[in-house]
Amino acid sequence: MNVPDNLKYTKEHEWILIEGDIAKVGVTDFAQGELGDVVFVEIETEGETLAFGETFGTIEAVKTVSDLFMPLSGEITEVNSLLEDTPDIVNSDPFGDGWMIKIKISEVGEIDDLLSAEDYKALLS
Repeated sequence: MNVPDNLKYTKEHEWILIEGDIAKVGVTDFAQGELGDVVFVEIETEGETLAFGETFGTIEAVKTVSDLFMPLSGEITEVNSLLEDTPDIVNSDPFGDGWMIKIKISEVGEIDDLLSAEDYKALLS
């Protein structure tokens, strides 16, 4: 299972790439594997400011529908437009083209509460 060291993680199996005050967010390799074939991603919160833990969208797979949760408080500045026509990219490239949203971080201190790659691997074992 792929758990890149340069990312942060949540207990809800999301990854976060911090680039200055912007966070790129997606679901982990573990999450996409558990979900199975992703058939639809719905994110209608672009431009909204949401708090940590709030739902920013849903991901639908053949087996189930799951909520997607904000890993950090902030404004959703971009939604990955590739997900509209090719939601299965979440399965084939979860850490690359399968990203979900970009957030302009409003509470920088919340970054300290995210899991390191090592902590996330421990959570999975």
